[in-house]
Amino acid sequence: MSTTLFSLAFGVGTQNRQGAWLEVFYASPLLNPAAEIVAAVAPILGYSEGNQAITFSTAQAAQMADALKSIDATQAALLTRLAESHKPLVATLLAEDTQLTSTPEAYLKLHLLSHRLVKPHGLSLAGVFPLLPNVAWTSQGAIDLGELAERQLEARLRGDLLEVFSVDKFPKMTDYVVPSGVRIADSARIRLGAYIGEGTTVMHEGFVNFNAGTEGPGMIEGRVSAGVFVGKGSDLGGGCSTMGTLSGGGNIVIKVGEGCLIGANAGIGIPLGDRNTVESGLYVTAGTKVALLDEHNQLVKVLKARELAGQPDLLFRRNSETGAVECKTHKSAIELNEALHAHN
Repeated sequence: MSTTLFSLAFGVGTQNRQGAWLEVFYASPLLNPAAEIVAAVAPILGYSEGNQAITFSTAQAAQMADALKSIDATQAALLTRLAESHKPLVATLLAEDTQLTSTPEAYLKLHLLSHRLVKPHGLSLAGVFPLLPNVAWTSQGAIDLGELAERQLEARLRGDLLEVFSVDKFPKMTDYVVPSGVRIADSARIRLGAYIGEGTTVMHEGFVNFNAGTEGPGMIEGRVSAGVFVGKGSDLGGGCSTMGTLSGGGNIVIKVGEGCLIGANAGIGIPLGDRNTVESGLYVTAGTKVALLDEHNQLVKVLKARELAGQPDLLFRRNSETGAVECKTHKSAIELNEALHAHN
């Protein structure tokens, strides 16, 4: 048996009446857990190899807590609490970061992102959508849609109200993880699997999808879609105010540099370098034709926006008379053009 794992987590979750997992909560997931931890719990769980989600009893939780007391106090304390659970328990062990095969595996990877253990696009999430059941997220937790009507009637007969907050595959992040050093005005707009970095503020209209986010510090007032990561320096961007839409998708990662401003109702489909500004209402895609201007507002050339991706100190705007998309730089546009040709 190998004691080297990519990730390990002990969780408590919800199953429907057929025993299918609806969701799993992992309080303290581990990335690259110590071999001693794996060696201690594997015999108790009956784990040998591969990626597995193994249900375990409260008695096994107590056994694992004892086995880990001298190895990892945090995990031992967690298992001591799990030994008191009235809900189903699961241990998810990932030998490799490969395609997902179960709902508990999918939830573990979403937790790894929101716990800031892995950055967006740092994990294989292949197969995630079929493995996340579409459930009702309610005041009584996750409920299978096939069981919702009966549960609503049962609640009414008791004189209670079963409130349904959403019907979706993804729950809100703050029901599972509240990262340190953040402000989130409307928690329903941040999905589990979002990466919200230290110093980030997400305003009321801000939205952050799974496998996306910001390294921080920064302010999010618009939509950050899957495939977008606003980080620092060469990674992506800190101190960035995003009031428009940042769109990625598939294997595309949209990087946003430091000190950028994306105006209200604006959006981008290309990476931005440091100190870029996109004026309000302008959407810049990779194929957008852009008139490159010098410091005297003279046309240098017309190119596609992808050729300006990642360049610093740019202002993207729309000409109020002609409607043409223009780009100015604080540096000589001619020097920038020469640099672009040299790069190509």
